[in-house]
Amino acid sequence: MTDEIAASDLDSDVRRDLRGLQRDTAEIVARHLVAAGSLVDDDPQLALEHARYARRRASRIAVVREASGIVAYHAGEWAEALGELRAARRMGGGPGHLAVMADIERALGRPERALEIARGPEVADLDPADRIELSIVAAGARRDLGELDAAIVGLQIADLDPKRRDPWSARLFYAYADNLLAAGREADAVQWFVHAHDADAEGETDAASRIAELTGEELGTEDDVTFGEEEYPLDDHSTGDAEPASDADDRGDQDADPADGEGADEDDDAQGSPERPADGTETSAASGTGPAAVDAATTGDTDVDPAPETDDPQDGESR
Repeated sequence: MTDEIAASDLDSDVRRDLRGLQRDTAEIVARHLVAAGSLVDDDPQLALEHARYARRRASRIAVVREASGIVAYHAGEWAEALGELRAARRMGGGPGHLAVMADIERALGRPERALEIARGPEVADLDPADRIELSIVAAGARRDLGELDAAIVGLQIADLDPKRRDPWSARLFYAYADNLLAAGREADAVQWFVHAHDADAEGETDAASRIAELTGEELGTEDDVTFGEEEYPLDDHSTGDAEPASDADDRGDQDADPADGEGADEDDDAQGSPERPADGTETSAASGTGPAAVDAATTGDTDVDPAPETDDPQDGESR
């Protein structure tokens, strides 16, 4: 590990959580968390080695387990990520990364469990951004089950207003457009891809490319375009926070079968790592475009087997 990676670069709140460790241990755990956070986008596997090492040295610290889970998620280690995030929630309380956990259930081929998370009581404790992310994941789970109309209805929430410019607007509009397209409603999908493009000041989505694919018209990042007549899915979009995913889910065509609780079917979590559903609705931790990023855990008793023990990865890191 290079000298540029310093424990002081770790978020002060996270460093405070490490005070229960011996000073030398806290220092090395902090540095490995910083390394994991800096590598997760470019080399998630090496980032995971750092996160696993930190976990070995500080397995009773909730924020370490949380960071380990988020990095494992980025690396596609679904079962490990789910176990670490469950452990972090039990240790630290709070709603945790519900959208990430629901997306992991989708990746493990269990969309019913993703919907169960979206209907859980903890949803009421989420902030608007996380609630939107969970709604997007829940729509993806409906789509996994072939319930396309329910997926669309689940995203028809107050925030689905093309005039809004919230941090999550582009992703919400994009997810709605993608589900409309999957349901065969191409004209409506194009209109909502346009709304996503117009709301996407940071270039978080590929809405312009999707519009070009569907219409043959290339758009620049500064273009404001309207296709056809405006059609709003709801009568009133002007005010209000995101509707809880649990409420929107109840308005779908049918309810999914209830999933088991968090501690159930431990062996199921360890059965392979299916590919993430490629429908454009995955949560922000995967895409790096939203609040559920590893930086939130590293700067800002598990139901699966713990992460395998590894040697300190610093010797094998590129310098």
